[in-house]
Amino acid sequence: MKKSHILAVVIIGIAISIIVSTSGNTSQYVDFGEAFALAESGSSAKVHVVGQLKKDSEGNIQGMKYRPEMDPNFFEFVLVDNKNRETIVQYGQPKPQDIERSEQVVIVGSARGDIFVADKILLKCPSKYEENEVKAGY
Repeated sequence: MKKSHILAVVIIGIAISIIVSTSGNTSQYVDFGEAFALAESGSSAKVHVVGQLKKDSEGNIQGMKYRPEMDPNFFEFVLVDNKNRETIVQYGQPKPQDIERSEQVVIVGSARGDIFVADKILLKCPSKYEENEVKAGY
C-alpha cells in the first residue's frame, strides 16, 4: 500500500469521526406544543424554543421571579413562543444580564410536567443590531 493510500484512509477516517461527533449535538427549533409533545413521548432530547418575555399592555414584564437573596441560582419567567403559547420557564443559573431589554429569547432545554426547564438562555438584544448614526462634524 502506498503512502498516499494510507494518508487518504486516515483523512477519510478523521472526516467520518468529525461528522459523527457533531451530528449528536444538534437540536431542533420547536414551539412549546412540540416540546411538550416530545416530552410526553418519552424523548429527553434538548430543543430550542424562541419567544418573547410576557408583557402587559404597558410593556411591563409579567411573571418574572428572581430572588438572589433566597436562591441566586433559581430564575423563573414566562415565555410566549411564536405561536402565542405561554409557558413557565425555570433556569437553574443566575438571571442573565439585560434579559429585560432583549427583543427575543432563545431557550435550550426540555419540557418537564407543566414547565420548561432551560439549560441555556440566549438573548437577542436589539441594540446590537441597530446601526449607529455617525454624525460628521464639519
